[in-house]
Amino acid sequence: MKLAVLKESADGERRVSATPETVRKFAGLGAEVSVESGAGATASVSDEEYRAAGAAVGSRGEVLAGADIILGVQGPAPESLAGAKPGAWLVAGLNPFGERARIDAYAAAGFEALAMEFMPRITRAQSMDILSSQSNLAGYKAVLDAAAEYGRAFPMMMTAAGTVSAAKVFVMGVGVAGLQAIATARRLGAQVSATDVRSATKEQILSLGAKPIFVENVKGIEGEGSGGYATEMSDEYKAAQAELVSSHIAKQDIVITTALIPGRPAPRLISDAQVATMKAGSVIVDLAVEQGGNVEGAVAGQVVERHGVKIVGHRNVPSRLAADASALFARNLFNFLSAFWDKEKGGPVLDEEIGDAIRLTKDGQVVNARLLG
Repeated sequence: MKLAVLKESADGERRVSATPETVRKFAGLGAEVSVESGAGATASVSDEEYRAAGAAVGSRGEVLAGADIILGVQGPAPESLAGAKPGAWLVAGLNPFGERARIDAYAAAGFEALAMEFMPRITRAQSMDILSSQSNLAGYKAVLDAAAEYGRAFPMMMTAAGTVSAAKVFVMGVGVAGLQAIATARRLGAQVSATDVRSATKEQILSLGAKPIFVENVKGIEGEGSGGYATEMSDEYKAAQAELVSSHIAKQDIVITTALIPGRPAPRLISDAQVATMKAGSVIVDLAVEQGGNVEGAVAGQVVERHGVKIVGHRNVPSRLAADASALFARNLFNFLSAFWDKEKGGPVLDEEIGDAIRLTKDGQVVNARLLG
């Protein structure tokens, strides 16, 4: 069983899909691992470290030749996979909704494309969940990015010259990224509040020492949407939430937005008029900017200023912590493949529950129900 680890080609992508640690683990299963030269350079992993871990290092053509499984962080361009054998598995974050034409091309080329972001949010798949591992780092980095743009200190400081007030941080969306943002802002000494459409998150917010900000007397989501994600709200709830947020956001120094709905544009949480109510020098970090943005006026890949407020829209935030993000991503991939490793067959054999959830293409066809519905 040969595994190919590709050098990422997407703009700004610094992560890599395997580390020396996971190369050794794959070798322990009996797999042969080949790594494209330079694949780990931007994540602080040298070719020599891969060789020392037991991997072969070579050109893309050499790495792809005879590969049974191709590993990536982002889906590679189909034309860059020339020489790979039909039927090979392609295991990566494939952005199935945003890159449908590319998925069709994988099918036409005969690859079995497995989208790691479609991993079901079930207990036994937690260690395989790339969205959770990468969102955790994104939430942490979002607070650091906010602190870097904010022209003041985060914690309260009592000095002989007077007192510096703690920064007020408001986190919108309390998933994995939001929870880590709350925890990080609290560690930096900020006064933190948070909101979400899912009422069950109140306890999580309180457990981290933050203040929940929730719409009262208008029904939101008592539970959660499919896979643990939020779903769209009623117009009544949206109106009540907008009113609540407007009054709260005007008092905040930092706002971090994290709300995403799979397969749909990111919900708009903050309008330009609401941005205008914030104090000059305030900062908003929009973690959903690549899916259309939670904040009106946010620009993907840029830090823009509107009404004296900086709106931070960095792309691919986990990649800004490339070494740690790669280590976690690589472990997710190993945990996934090793969980299904069949010693007799010398490779992974997927079960129906997870296989059907993440498999996008097979035998020249797009087969995933979420793409066919």
